[in-house]
Amino acid sequence: MGGQPLYLEPRLESRLRSLLTSPELLHTLTDALGSPLNLVVPDQLADNLRQFRAVYGTHHLSGQVFLAHKANRSSALLRRLAATDAGVDVASLGELQHALGAGLTPDRITATGPKNPEFLWLAARTSVTVSLDTRGELEQLARLVRRHALPRARVLLRLSGFEASGVRVLTRQSRFGTAVRESAPLLGAVERHADVLDLVGVAYHLDTTSPTEKAVALEGCLRVLEECRSRGLRPRAVDIGGGFGVNYLADGGQWERYTTELTEAVLGIRPPLTYGGHGYGLRNEAGTLRGTLGLYPAHRPVAGARYLDELLSHPAASLGGRPLAALLLEHLYDLHTEPGRALLDQCGVTLTKVLEVRDQEADGPLHLRLAAKADDVALEEHGVLMDPVVVPRDPAGRGAALTDPAGGDAVPRVLPGAGGDAGTEPVAVHLFGSRCLESDLITRRTVFLPRRPAPGDLLAFANTAGYCMDFHATRAQHQPAARKVAVWQESGRWRWCLDDQYWPTTPVGGAQ
Repeated sequence: MGGQPLYLEPRLESRLRSLLTSPELLHTLTDALGSPLNLVVPDQLADNLRQFRAVYGTHHLSGQVFLAHKANRSSALLRRLAATDAGVDVASLGELQHALGAGLTPDRITATGPKNPEFLWLAARTSVTVSLDTRGELEQLARLVRRHALPRARVLLRLSGFEASGVRVLTRQSRFGTAVRESAPLLGAVERHADVLDLVGVAYHLDTTSPTEKAVALEGCLRVLEECRSRGLRPRAVDIGGGFGVNYLADGGQWERYTTELTEAVLGIRPPLTYGGHGYGLRNEAGTLRGTLGLYPAHRPVAGARYLDELLSHPAASLGGRPLAALLLEHLYDLHTEPGRALLDQCGVTLTKVLEVRDQEADGPLHLRLAAKADDVALEEHGVLMDPVVVPRDPAGRGAALTDPAGGDAVPRVLPGAGGDAGTEPVAVHLFGSRCLESDLITRRTVFLPRRPAPGDLLAFANTAGYCMDFHATRAQHQPAARKVAVWQESGRWRWCLDDQYWPTTPVGGAQ
Protein backbone atom coordinates (compact mmCIF):
# COMPACT_ATOMS: atom_id res chain seq x y z
CA MET A 1 0.00 0.00 0.00
CA GLY A 2 3.00 2.25 0.01
CA GLY A 3 4.66 3.98 2.94
CA GLN A 4 5.51 2.47 6.29
CA PRO A 5 3.15 -0.02 7.95
CA LEU A 6 0.83 1.55 10.52
CA TYR A 7 1.10 -0.81 13.45
CA LEU A 8 -1.08 -0.50 16.56
CA GLU A 9 0.74 -2.84 18.90
CA PRO A 10 -1.28 -4.13 21.86
CA ARG A 11 -0.01 -3.44 25.34
CA LEU A 12 0.94 -6.79 26.89
CA GLU A 13 1.83 -7.17 30.54
CA SER A 14 3.84 -10.17 31.75
CA ARG A 15 1.03 -12.74 32.02
CA LEU A 16 -0.47 -12.16 28.59
CA ARG A 17 2.97 -11.93 27.02
CA SER A 18 3.92 -15.26 28.58
CA LEU A 19 0.65 -16.82 27.42
CA LEU A 20 1.10 -15.61 23.84
CA THR A 21 4.60 -17.06 23.74
CA SER A 22 3.17 -20.53 24.45
CA PRO A 23 2.11 -21.47 20.90
CA GLU A 24 1.89 -25.20 21.61
CA LEU A 25 -0.69 -24.59 24.34
CA LEU A 26 -2.71 -22.14 22.21
CA HIS A 27 -2.86 -24.45 19.20
CA THR A 28 -3.68 -27.44 21.40
CA LEU A 29 -6.60 -25.54 22.90
CA THR A 30 -8.05 -24.39 19.56
CA ASP A 31 -7.55 -27.82 18.00
CA ALA A 32 -9.52 -29.37 20.88
CA LEU A 33 -12.14 -26.69 21.53
CA GLY A 34 -12.45 -24.88 18.22
CA SER A 35 -12.12 -21.33 16.90
CA PRO A 36 -12.91 -18.75 18.11
CA LEU A 37 -11.84 -19.46 21.66
CA ASN A 38 -11.75 -17.13 24.65
CA LEU A 39 -9.08 -17.49 27.35
CA VAL A 40 -9.51 -15.74 30.70
CA VAL A 41 -6.78 -15.20 33.29
CA PRO A 42 -8.43 -15.09 36.74
CA ASP A 43 -5.26 -14.30 38.69
CA GLN A 44 -4.84 -11.05 36.77
CA LEU A 45 -8.20 -9.89 38.10
CA ALA A 46 -6.88 -10.20 41.66
CA ASP A 47 -3.78 -8.15 40.71
CA ASN A 48 -5.94 -5.40 39.17
CA LEU A 49 -8.07 -5.29 42.31
CA ARG A 50 -4.96 -4.73 44.43
CA GLN A 51 -4.13 -1.67 42.32
CA PHE A 52 -7.58 -0.19 42.97
CA ARG A 53 -7.31 -1.01 46.67
CA ALA A 54 -3.94 0.79 46.77
CA VAL A 55 -5.64 3.99 45.57
CA TYR A 56 -8.21 3.69 48.36
CA GLY A 57 -5.31 3.30 50.80
CA THR A 58 -3.45 6.33 49.43
CA HIS A 59 -6.49 8.52 50.09
CA HIS A 60 -7.39 6.77 53.39
CA LEU A 61 -10.84 5.87 52.07
CA SER A 62 -13.04 2.90 52.87
CA GLY A 63 -15.64 1.36 50.60
CA GLN A 64 -16.11 -1.41 48.09
CA VAL A 65 -14.88 -2.21 44.58
CA PHE A 66 -17.64 -3.89 42.57
CA LEU A 67 -16.78 -5.67 39.32
CA ALA A 68 -19.35 -4.78 36.63
CA HIS A 69 -20.55 -8.31 35.83
CA LYS A 70 -21.94 -7.32 32.42
CA ALA A 71 -18.40 -6.84 31.12
CA ASN A 72 -17.84 -10.61 31.02
CA ARG A 73 -20.00 -13.70 31.65
CA SER A 74 -17.10 -15.84 32.88
CA SER A 75 -17.72 -18.11 35.87
CA ALA A 76 -13.98 -18.42 36.47
CA LEU A 77 -13.49 -14.66 36.81
CA LEU A 78 -16.50 -14.36 39.10
CA ARG A 79 -15.34 -17.21 41.35
CA ARG A 80 -11.85 -15.72 41.53
CA LEU A 81 -13.47 -12.42 42.52
CA ALA A 82 -15.39 -14.23 45.28
CA ALA A 83 -12.06 -15.35 46.74
CA THR A 84 -11.06 -11.68 47.24
CA ASP A 85 -12.72 -9.00 49.38
CA ALA A 86 -14.34 -7.28 46.37
CA GLY A 87 -17.95 -7.29 45.23
CA VAL A 88 -19.93 -7.46 42.01
CA ASP A 89 -22.40 -5.13 40.30
CA VAL A 90 -25.20 -7.15 38.68
CA ALA A 91 -27.60 -5.75 36.08
CA SER A 92 -30.05 -8.61 35.56
CA LEU A 93 -31.76 -11.49 37.35
CA GLY A 94 -29.42 -13.96 35.67
CA GLU A 95 -26.33 -12.04 36.76
CA LEU A 96 -27.62 -11.91 40.34
CA GLN A 97 -28.22 -15.66 40.37
CA HIS A 98 -24.76 -16.22 38.87
CA ALA A 99 -23.10 -14.05 41.52
CA LEU A 100 -24.85 -15.78 44.41
CA GLY A 101 -23.94 -19.17 42.96
CA ALA A 102 -20.30 -18.17 42.56
CA GLY A 103 -19.97 -17.60 46.31
CA LEU A 104 -20.50 -13.84 46.63
CA THR A 105 -22.53 -12.99 49.70
CA PRO A 106 -25.37 -10.41 49.42
CA ASP A 107 -23.42 -7.72 51.30
CA ARG A 108 -20.90 -7.82 48.42
CA ILE A 109 -23.47 -7.42 45.63
CA THR A 110 -25.15 -4.30 44.27
CA ALA A 111 -28.01 -4.46 41.75
CA THR A 112 -28.12 -1.83 39.01
CA GLY A 113 -29.58 -1.43 35.54
CA PRO A 114 -33.19 -1.82 34.38
CA LYS A 115 -35.09 -4.14 36.72
CA ASN A 116 -38.08 -6.43 36.31
CA PRO A 117 -40.15 -7.57 39.32
CA GLU A 118 -38.32 -10.91 39.60
CA PHE A 119 -34.94 -9.16 39.73
CA LEU A 120 -36.18 -6.71 42.37
CA TRP A 121 -37.76 -9.51 44.44
CA LEU A 122 -34.61 -11.65 44.56
CA ALA A 123 -32.43 -8.63 45.34
CA ALA A 124 -34.68 -7.65 48.23
CA ARG A 125 -35.15 -11.25 49.42
CA THR A 126 -31.38 -11.76 49.68
CA SER A 127 -30.68 -8.26 51.09
CA VAL A 128 -28.63 -7.12 48.09
CA THR A 129 -28.19 -3.33 47.85
CA VAL A 130 -30.40 -1.97 45.05
CA SER A 131 -29.42 1.09 43.00
CA LEU A 132 -32.69 2.81 42.03
CA ASP A 133 -32.92 4.85 38.84
CA THR A 134 -36.35 6.42 39.25
CA ARG A 135 -39.02 7.25 41.77
CA GLY A 136 -41.25 4.67 40.09
CA GLU A 137 -38.66 1.97 40.67
CA LEU A 138 -38.43 3.04 44.32
CA GLU A 139 -42.21 2.78 44.75
CA GLN A 140 -42.24 -0.64 43.06
CA LEU A 141 -39.55 -1.96 45.41
CA ALA A 142 -41.35 -0.61 48.47
CA ARG A 143 -44.57 -2.37 47.42
CA LEU A 144 -42.73 -5.65 46.87
CA VAL A 145 -41.09 -5.49 50.30
CA ARG A 146 -44.42 -4.84 52.02
CA ARG A 147 -46.44 -7.37 50.03
CA HIS A 148 -43.99 -10.23 50.59
CA ALA A 149 -42.85 -9.22 54.09
CA LEU A 150 -39.24 -8.97 52.90
CA PRO A 151 -36.35 -7.57 54.93
CA ARG A 152 -35.89 -3.80 54.90
CA ALA A 153 -34.15 -3.14 51.58
CA ARG A 154 -30.84 -1.27 51.31
CA VAL A 155 -31.00 1.25 48.46
CA LEU A 156 -28.86 3.75 46.59
CA LEU A 157 -30.42 6.63 44.64
CA ARG A 158 -28.79 6.95 41.24
CA LEU A 159 -28.67 10.56 40.01
CA SER A 160 -27.90 12.32 36.73
CA GLY A 161 -28.03 15.75 35.08
CA PHE A 162 -25.42 17.43 37.27
CA GLU A 163 -24.35 21.06 36.83
CA ALA A 164 -21.32 22.96 38.11
CA SER A 165 -21.63 26.45 39.54
CA GLY A 166 -19.58 29.32 38.10
CA VAL A 167 -18.21 28.30 34.69
CA ARG A 168 -21.05 26.23 33.26
CA VAL A 169 -20.13 22.54 33.05
CA LEU A 170 -22.85 19.99 32.35
CA THR A 171 -22.54 16.23 32.60
CA ARG A 172 -23.89 14.50 29.51
CA GLN A 173 -27.41 13.19 29.50
CA SER A 174 -28.01 9.64 30.71
CA ARG A 175 -31.09 7.45 30.71
CA PHE A 176 -29.87 6.03 34.02
CA GLY A 177 -30.76 7.91 37.16
CA THR A 178 -33.02 10.75 38.27
CA ALA A 179 -32.06 14.33 37.38
CA VAL A 180 -30.47 15.93 40.42
CA ARG A 181 -32.88 18.86 40.18
CA GLU A 182 -35.68 16.35 40.93
CA SER A 183 -33.96 14.84 43.96
CA ALA A 184 -36.30 16.52 46.50
CA PRO A 185 -39.40 14.45 45.63
CA LEU A 186 -37.20 11.37 45.44
CA LEU A 187 -35.92 11.98 48.98
CA GLY A 188 -39.49 12.61 50.07
CA ALA A 189 -40.42 9.15 48.79
CA VAL A 190 -37.52 7.64 50.76
CA GLU A 191 -38.83 9.31 53.92
CA ARG A 192 -42.36 7.97 53.34
CA HIS A 193 -41.05 4.44 52.90
CA ALA A 194 -38.44 4.55 55.68
CA ASP A 195 -40.03 1.52 57.33
CA VAL A 196 -39.12 -0.70 54.34
CA LEU A 197 -36.21 1.15 52.69
CA ASP A 198 -32.79 1.96 54.17
CA LEU A 199 -31.01 4.72 52.23
CA VAL A 200 -27.35 3.65 51.95
CA GLY A 201 -26.31 6.58 49.76
CA VAL A 202 -26.35 8.02 46.25
CA ALA A 203 -24.74 7.05 42.97
CA TYR A 204 -24.16 8.13 39.39
CA HIS A 205 -23.41 6.48 36.05
CA LEU A 206 -21.75 8.52 33.29
CA ASP A 207 -20.73 7.22 29.88
CA THR A 208 -17.74 9.50 29.48
CA THR A 209 -13.96 9.51 29.77
CA SER A 210 -13.96 13.13 31.00
CA PRO A 211 -12.60 13.44 34.58
CA THR A 212 -14.09 16.96 34.76
CA GLU A 213 -17.62 15.67 34.15
CA LYS A 214 -17.13 12.89 36.69
CA ALA A 215 -15.82 15.40 39.25
CA VAL A 216 -18.90 17.58 38.69
CA ALA A 217 -21.10 14.53 39.26
CA LEU A 218 -19.29 13.58 42.46
CA GLU A 219 -19.61 17.15 43.77
CA GLY A 220 -23.32 16.99 42.99
CA CYS A 221 -23.64 13.73 44.91
CA LEU A 222 -21.92 15.25 47.93
CA ARG A 223 -24.41 18.13 47.94
CA VAL A 224 -27.34 15.70 47.79
CA LEU A 225 -25.85 13.71 50.67
CA GLU A 226 -25.83 16.90 52.74
CA GLU A 227 -29.49 17.42 51.86
CA CYS A 228 -30.16 13.86 53.04
CA ARG A 229 -28.53 14.61 56.39
CA SER A 230 -30.55 17.80 56.79
CA ARG A 231 -33.69 15.65 56.47
CA GLY A 232 -32.53 13.32 59.23
CA LEU A 233 -31.51 10.52 56.84
CA ARG A 234 -28.20 8.77 57.45
CA PRO A 235 -26.56 7.96 54.10
CA ARG A 236 -23.06 6.58 54.34
CA ALA A 237 -21.79 5.97 50.78
CA VAL A 238 -21.43 7.40 47.30
CA ASP A 239 -21.09 5.07 44.29
CA ILE A 240 -19.30 6.68 41.34
CA GLY A 241 -19.83 3.82 38.89
CA GLY A 242 -17.16 2.82 36.37
CA GLY A 243 -15.60 4.29 33.26
CA PHE A 244 -11.98 4.32 34.46
CA GLY A 245 -10.71 3.10 31.11
CA VAL A 246 -7.98 0.85 29.76
CA ASN A 247 -4.74 1.61 27.97
CA TYR A 248 -4.89 -0.86 25.08
CA LEU A 249 -1.79 0.17 23.12
CA ALA A 250 1.91 -0.11 23.88
CA ASP A 251 2.99 2.97 21.93
CA GLY A 252 1.30 6.37 21.98
CA GLY A 253 3.29 7.45 18.95
CA GLN A 254 1.69 4.70 16.87
CA TRP A 255 -1.77 5.89 17.91
CA GLU A 256 -1.00 9.53 17.04
CA ARG A 257 0.43 8.54 13.68
CA TYR A 258 -2.51 6.31 12.83
CA THR A 259 -5.20 8.86 13.68
CA THR A 260 -3.30 11.55 11.76
CA GLU A 261 -2.99 9.39 8.65
CA LEU A 262 -6.61 8.25 8.96
CA THR A 263 -7.61 11.90 8.73
CA GLU A 264 -5.43 12.30 5.64
CA ALA A 265 -6.98 9.18 4.11
CA VAL A 266 -10.50 10.55 4.64
CA LEU A 267 -9.43 13.80 2.92
CA GLY A 268 -7.94 11.82 0.02
CA ILE A 269 -4.37 12.93 0.72
CA ARG A 270 -3.21 9.33 1.05
CA PRO A 271 -4.68 5.90 0.09
CA PRO A 272 -7.55 4.54 2.22
CA LEU A 273 -6.73 2.90 5.56
CA THR A 274 -10.02 1.05 5.90
CA TYR A 275 -12.14 -1.40 3.95
CA GLY A 276 -14.46 0.56 1.67
CA GLY A 277 -12.98 3.87 2.79
CA HIS A 278 -14.85 3.86 6.10
CA GLY A 279 -13.99 7.00 8.08
CA TYR A 280 -14.85 6.00 11.67
CA GLY A 281 -17.17 9.00 11.94
CA LEU A 282 -15.07 11.36 9.80
CA ARG A 283 -16.12 12.44 6.31
CA ASN A 284 -14.86 14.63 3.50
CA GLU A 285 -17.22 17.39 2.43
CA ALA A 286 -15.74 19.22 -0.55
CA GLY A 287 -12.24 19.03 0.88
CA THR A 288 -13.27 19.93 4.44
CA LEU A 289 -13.09 17.40 7.25
CA ARG A 290 -16.42 16.93 9.01
CA GLY A 291 -17.75 14.67 11.75
CA THR A 292 -16.26 13.30 14.94
CA LEU A 293 -13.78 10.45 15.28
CA GLY A 294 -15.81 7.62 16.81
CA LEU A 295 -12.95 5.63 18.30
CA TYR A 296 -12.02 4.71 21.84
CA PRO A 297 -8.83 6.57 22.87
CA ALA A 298 -6.84 3.34 22.73
CA HIS A 299 -3.64 4.83 24.13
CA ARG A 300 -4.53 6.12 27.61
CA PRO A 301 -1.54 6.36 29.96
CA VAL A 302 -3.89 7.53 32.73
CA ALA A 303 -6.42 4.74 33.03
CA GLY A 304 -7.76 2.22 35.52
CA ALA A 305 -6.56 2.77 39.08
CA ARG A 306 -4.47 5.79 38.01
CA TYR A 307 -7.61 7.45 36.62
CA LEU A 308 -9.40 6.88 39.94
CA ASP A 309 -6.45 8.42 41.78
CA GLU A 310 -6.55 11.54 39.60
CA LEU A 311 -10.32 11.85 40.00
CA LEU A 312 -10.08 11.69 43.78
CA SER A 313 -7.30 14.30 43.72
CA HIS A 314 -9.45 16.66 41.62
CA PRO A 315 -10.39 19.89 43.45
CA ALA A 316 -14.09 20.33 44.15
CA ALA A 317 -14.58 23.78 42.64
CA SER A 318 -18.02 24.34 44.17
CA LEU A 319 -17.03 23.00 47.60
CA GLY A 320 -14.06 25.16 48.52
CA GLY A 321 -11.53 23.75 46.05
CA ARG A 322 -10.48 20.89 48.31
CA PRO A 323 -9.71 17.47 46.80
CA LEU A 324 -12.75 15.25 46.39
CA ALA A 325 -11.09 12.49 48.43
CA ALA A 326 -10.62 14.88 51.37
CA LEU A 327 -14.33 15.75 51.34
CA LEU A 328 -15.32 12.08 51.31
CA LEU A 329 -12.97 11.38 54.20
CA GLU A 330 -14.10 14.41 56.20
CA HIS A 331 -17.72 13.23 56.12
CA LEU A 332 -16.75 9.57 56.67
CA TYR A 333 -18.45 8.51 53.45
CA ASP A 334 -17.59 5.15 51.90
CA LEU A 335 -16.53 5.26 48.26
CA HIS A 336 -17.95 2.56 45.98
CA THR A 337 -16.66 2.01 42.45
CA GLU A 338 -17.88 -0.28 39.66
CA PRO A 339 -15.00 -0.88 37.23
CA GLY A 340 -15.70 -3.32 34.43
CA ARG A 341 -13.23 -2.87 31.59
CA ALA A 342 -10.54 -1.54 33.98
CA LEU A 343 -10.79 -4.42 36.45
CA LEU A 344 -10.60 -6.90 33.54
CA ASP A 345 -7.55 -5.24 31.98
CA GLN A 346 -5.12 -7.93 30.68
CA CYS A 347 -7.54 -10.68 31.84
CA GLY A 348 -8.25 -12.31 28.50
CA VAL A 349 -7.35 -13.24 24.93
CA THR A 350 -9.52 -14.28 21.99
CA LEU A 351 -7.97 -16.82 19.62
CA THR A 352 -9.11 -17.12 16.00
CA LYS A 353 -7.84 -19.53 13.35
CA VAL A 354 -6.83 -18.34 9.87
CA LEU A 355 -8.89 -20.27 7.31
CA GLU A 356 -7.86 -18.59 4.07
CA VAL A 357 -5.29 -16.09 2.82
CA ARG A 358 -6.26 -14.54 -0.51
CA ASP A 359 -4.07 -12.30 -2.66
CA GLN A 360 -5.66 -9.25 -4.28
CA GLU A 361 -4.88 -7.55 -7.55
CA ALA A 362 -2.89 -4.34 -7.83
CA ASP A 363 -0.84 -5.11 -4.74
CA GLY A 364 -3.80 -4.47 -2.41
CA PRO A 365 -4.20 -5.80 1.12
CA LEU A 366 -4.45 -9.56 1.56
CA HIS A 367 -7.90 -10.90 2.46
CA LEU A 368 -7.81 -13.12 5.55
CA ARG A 369 -10.87 -15.21 6.38
CA LEU A 370 -10.98 -16.22 10.04
CA ALA A 371 -12.91 -18.93 11.88
CA ALA A 372 -14.80 -16.28 13.86
CA LYS A 373 -17.56 -13.71 13.43
CA ALA A 374 -17.36 -9.96 13.95
CA ASP A 375 -19.34 -10.21 17.19
CA ASP A 376 -16.93 -12.82 18.59
CA VAL A 377 -14.16 -10.20 18.65
CA ALA A 378 -16.16 -7.07 19.41
CA LEU A 379 -13.23 -4.66 19.63
CA GLU A 380 -14.63 -2.78 16.65
CA GLU A 381 -18.07 -2.57 18.29
CA HIS A 382 -16.43 -0.57 21.10
CA GLY A 383 -14.22 1.48 18.79
CA VAL A 384 -11.04 -0.19 20.02
CA LEU A 385 -8.31 -0.53 17.40
CA MET A 386 -5.26 -2.71 17.98
CA ASP A 387 -3.32 -5.37 16.12
CA PRO A 388 -3.73 -9.09 16.66
CA VAL A 389 -0.68 -11.18 17.45
CA VAL A 390 0.23 -13.88 14.89
CA VAL A 391 0.76 -17.28 16.52
CA PRO A 392 2.12 -19.57 13.76
CA ARG A 393 1.22 -23.23 13.49
CA ASP A 394 4.96 -23.87 13.19
CA PRO A 395 6.57 -21.52 15.75
CA ALA A 396 10.04 -22.99 15.30
CA GLY A 397 9.98 -21.93 11.68
CA ARG A 398 8.44 -18.48 11.80
CA GLY A 399 7.80 -17.13 15.30
CA ALA A 400 4.96 -15.19 16.83
CA ALA A 401 5.50 -11.59 15.84
CA LEU A 402 4.77 -8.14 17.22
CA THR A 403 6.21 -4.72 16.63
CA ASP A 404 8.87 -3.46 19.00
CA PRO A 405 7.92 -0.34 20.96
CA ALA A 406 11.56 0.24 21.86
CA GLY A 407 12.69 -0.05 18.25
CA GLY A 408 10.65 2.83 16.90
CA ASP A 409 7.84 2.84 14.41
CA ALA A 410 6.87 -0.41 12.68
CA VAL A 411 9.84 -2.62 13.54
CA PRO A 412 8.80 -6.28 13.34
CA ARG A 413 10.23 -8.67 15.88
CA VAL A 414 9.65 -12.07 17.43
CA LEU A 415 7.99 -12.41 20.81
CA PRO A 416 10.50 -13.48 23.46
CA GLY A 417 10.77 -17.23 23.68
CA ALA A 418 8.92 -17.98 20.43
CA GLY A 419 11.96 -18.57 18.28
CA GLY A 420 11.95 -18.20 14.51
CA ASP A 421 12.93 -15.57 11.96
CA ALA A 422 11.39 -12.11 12.16
CA GLY A 423 12.98 -10.86 8.93
CA THR A 424 10.00 -11.41 6.64
CA GLU A 425 8.25 -8.49 4.98
CA PRO A 426 5.25 -6.84 6.68
CA VAL A 427 1.89 -7.14 4.93
CA ALA A 428 -1.39 -5.25 4.91
CA VAL A 429 -4.51 -7.37 5.44
CA HIS A 430 -8.26 -7.10 5.75
CA LEU A 431 -9.80 -9.44 8.34
CA PHE A 432 -13.11 -11.06 7.38
CA GLY A 433 -15.40 -13.23 9.45
CA SER A 434 -16.98 -16.56 8.58
CA ARG A 435 -20.58 -15.41 7.95
CA CYS A 436 -21.95 -14.84 4.47
CA LEU A 437 -22.42 -11.12 5.04
CA GLU A 438 -20.46 -8.35 3.37
CA SER A 439 -20.56 -6.57 6.73
CA ASP A 440 -18.91 -9.44 8.64
CA LEU A 441 -15.60 -7.66 9.15
CA ILE A 442 -13.53 -8.39 12.24
CA THR A 443 -12.28 -4.84 11.83
CA ARG A 444 -12.83 -2.24 9.11
CA ARG A 445 -9.26 -1.06 9.56
CA THR A 446 -6.51 -2.23 7.23
CA VAL A 447 -4.31 -4.19 9.64
CA PHE A 448 -0.55 -4.40 9.20
CA LEU A 449 1.15 -7.63 10.28
CA PRO A 450 4.92 -8.17 10.55
CA ARG A 451 4.71 -11.11 8.13
CA ARG A 452 2.26 -12.98 5.92
CA PRO A 453 0.18 -15.47 7.93
CA ALA A 454 -0.78 -18.89 6.61
CA PRO A 455 -3.91 -21.03 6.94
CA GLY A 456 -3.78 -22.82 10.29
CA ASP A 457 -2.01 -19.95 12.04
CA LEU A 458 -3.80 -18.22 14.92
CA LEU A 459 -4.51 -14.55 15.34
CA ALA A 460 -4.65 -13.70 19.03
CA PHE A 461 -6.62 -10.58 19.98
CA ALA A 462 -5.30 -9.42 23.34
CA ASN A 463 -7.14 -7.78 26.21
CA THR A 464 -10.65 -8.74 25.12
CA ALA A 465 -12.03 -9.73 28.56
CA GLY A 466 -13.71 -6.36 29.15
CA TYR A 467 -16.88 -6.27 26.99
CA CYS A 468 -15.21 -7.60 23.82
CA MET A 469 -15.58 -11.37 24.39
CA ASP A 470 -19.26 -12.13 24.78
CA PHE A 471 -21.19 -8.89 25.32
CA HIS A 472 -22.26 -9.01 21.65
CA ALA A 473 -21.69 -12.69 20.80
CA THR A 474 -24.42 -14.54 18.88
CA ARG A 475 -24.96 -17.90 17.19
CA ALA A 476 -26.17 -16.51 13.85
CA GLN A 477 -26.17 -19.00 10.94
CA HIS A 478 -25.62 -21.75 13.53
CA GLN A 479 -22.04 -20.55 13.79
CA PRO A 480 -20.61 -21.36 17.23
CA ALA A 481 -20.07 -18.65 19.80
CA ALA A 482 -16.64 -18.76 21.36
CA ARG A 483 -16.13 -21.27 24.15
CA LYS A 484 -14.18 -20.13 27.16
CA VAL A 485 -11.34 -21.61 29.21
CA ALA A 486 -9.54 -20.35 32.31
CA VAL A 487 -5.74 -20.39 32.35
CA TRP A 488 -3.27 -19.87 35.18
CA GLN A 489 0.43 -20.39 35.89
CA GLU A 490 1.56 -23.10 38.26
CA SER A 491 5.21 -24.01 38.91
CA GLY A 492 6.28 -22.17 35.76
CA ARG A 493 3.74 -23.93 33.52
CA TRP A 494 0.44 -22.78 32.08
CA ARG A 495 -2.52 -24.88 33.25
CA TRP A 496 -6.11 -24.75 31.99
CA CYS A 497 -9.65 -25.97 32.49
CA LEU A 498 -13.06 -25.18 31.04
CA ASP A 499 -14.39 -21.87 32.37
CA ASP A 500 -17.29 -23.35 34.34
CA GLN A 501 -14.99 -25.94 35.96
CA TYR A 502 -12.68 -23.34 37.49
CA TRP A 503 -12.67 -22.71 41.23
CA PRO A 504 -10.06 -20.63 43.10
CA THR A 505 -8.49 -23.76 44.57
CA THR A 506 -5.68 -25.82 43.09
CA PRO A 507 -5.22 -28.38 41.79
CA VAL A 508 -8.48 -28.27 39.85
CA GLY A 509 -9.96 -31.64 38.92
CA GLY A 510 -9.43 -32.35 35.26
CA ALA A 511 -7.05 -29.43 34.75
CA GLN A 512 -4.41 -29.79 32.06
